[in-house]
Amino acid sequence: MAWNVFKFCTALRALGSIMIVFVLAVIGLTYYAVVIAHYGPSLFLGSFETFFAIVVLIVFHSLLVMVMWCYSSVVVTDPGGVPPNWRPFTDEEKGDADPLVGSGYGSAQLDPKQSAMVAVSQEIRFCHKCKQFKPPRAHHCSVCRRCILKMDHHCVWVVNCVGALNYKYFLLFLFYTFLETTLVSLLLLRVFMEFFNEGEIDETPGSLAATFITFVLNIAFTLSILGFLIMHITLVGANTSTIEAYEKKTSPKWRYDLGWKKNFEQVFGLDKKYWFIPAYSEDDLRRLPALHGFEYPTRPDLEPLQQH
Repeated sequence: MAWNVFKFCTALRALGSIMIVFVLAVIGLTYYAVVIAHYGPSLFLGSFETFFAIVVLIVFHSLLVMVMWCYSSVVVTDPGGVPPNWRPFTDEEKGDADPLVGSGYGSAQLDPKQSAMVAVSQEIRFCHKCKQFKPPRAHHCSVCRRCILKMDHHCVWVVNCVGALNYKYFLLFLFYTFLETTLVSLLLLRVFMEFFNEGEIDETPGSLAATFITFVLNIAFTLSILGFLIMHITLVGANTSTIEAYEKKTSPKWRYDLGWKKNFEQVFGLDKKYWFIPAYSEDDLRRLPALHGFEYPTRPDLEPLQQH
C-alpha cells in the first residue's frame, strides 16, 4: 500500500504548541548569547566598543520586535475558511457560473440545489470532505480539516495554515527572521574569531556552550530561510501558491498571473506604508478583493477553461 503523505500530515496536530515553545526557546537562547553574554556587557567597555554595542543592540531589538510581531500574527490570524453553505456567484442573466471559479468539482453526493448549480457549469469546485462548494484557489487542509482560502501550506512552525489572510504575515516573518539570524550569525562569528585569534575569552564554559549552540542554530536557520524566501518571492511574482505551483507545473500559462507589480499588490496591498508590517490599510481592504480570499482578477487573454 502506498504511503499517503496527506494522512500522515494529521499527525502534525500532536506537535501542537510544542513548536511554538521551541521557537520561543531558540529566541530566548539567542537573546542570552547576544545581549546578556556579550554585547550587553560591552556597553561598559567605553570607546568604540560601547558605540558598536549600542548600534548592535538597537538593530537586534528592532528586528526581534518585528520577528515576534509577524510570528504572533501568523499564529493567531485565521488563514481564511470557507463560510458554511457558501455558494459561487452566478449571473442570472447569462446562467453561467462566475468565471473565477476553477475546474474540478468532481463527483459527489449533492443535494438538489447543489446539483442544479453544478448542471449550470462544469467549472464549479466541490470539496468531498467538507461537503460544500469551495471558492477559487481554496484547498482542503488535512490537518485543519477544513478548506482554506488560497491555501499555501500548513506550517508546523506556526501551528497554523498559511492562506489568503495571513500569507503576507508569513512572508514578513521569513524576511525579518532571515535578517535577524544573519545579524546574530555575524555577531557571534566575531566572538569566535576573537577567541581563536587571542586564544582565550572571558566566558564561563556554560556561556561558551550557549554561544556555540546559538551560532550553529542561527547559521542553519539563515541558510534554510534563505531558500524559503527565494521560493516564495518567486511564487509571489507569479501569483501562485505552493500548492498551485505543484498542481500547475505542467501548464505553460497561469490565468491569475497579472504581472509582477499587480501580483505583489495582491499580497502586500497598495499602501507602501503597510508593506513591511503585518497589517493592511482600510483602503486596501476595500479596494482589493483578493485580500479577502474569494475573488481574484484574471488575465483577459486566458479563458477559464484553460485552467487545469
